Amino acid sequence: MDEFIDILTAEGLPTGNTALKSEAHKKGWFHATAHIWFFTSDHQILLQKRALTKKVFPGIWDISVAGHIGAGEKILQGAKREILEEIGLELQEKDLIKIGTRIHQVSHSNGIQDNEHHHVFIAELKTSVEKLTLQKEEVADIKLWDLKILKETKNIENVLLPRFHDYYCFVYDQIELYLKSN
Repeated sequence: MDEFIDILTAEGLPTGNTALKSEAHKKGWFHATAHIWFFTSDHQILLQKRALTKKVFPGIWDISVAGHIGAGEKILQGAKREILEEIGLELQEKDLIKIGTRIHQVSHSNGIQDNEHHHVFIAELKTSVEKLTLQKEEVADIKLWDLKILKETKNIENVLLPRFHDYYCFVYDQIELYLKSN
């Protein structure tokens, strides 16, 4: 779905301009996204299988929830909206733990130039997967995996993307730190 988003500088600062997501991807303009990784207290991670209609990485088991921050939207507001849209779960801001911001630059073969600032959150999943409602245009399936999948991505086809292995290891470490301290 095309939507208006705020255009950022390479450093992540607002330019004051907005554009359709499709235009930002065509021209390679920086913009903000939210990544939310849901984990359980028994060391599992929720992954979503991206819909086959997605323009990038269709059919890949990927981040629990991810999406673009809308024009004028605060990061946490956009993260909560994406969670509600993609898996039907309503969270409070206090439930989302920001673990960092990651600059992501990838040129896709279909012409999409992703220049994004990923605002990365973790959150404990306290409801059963069966109670979640999927947005079929975005999400084909969801499933809990052993948390270690984040470190083993290099060996499993169609689950996460090996080139982002360092990122997944960072997320794994942050979730483990959280679980040990709570």
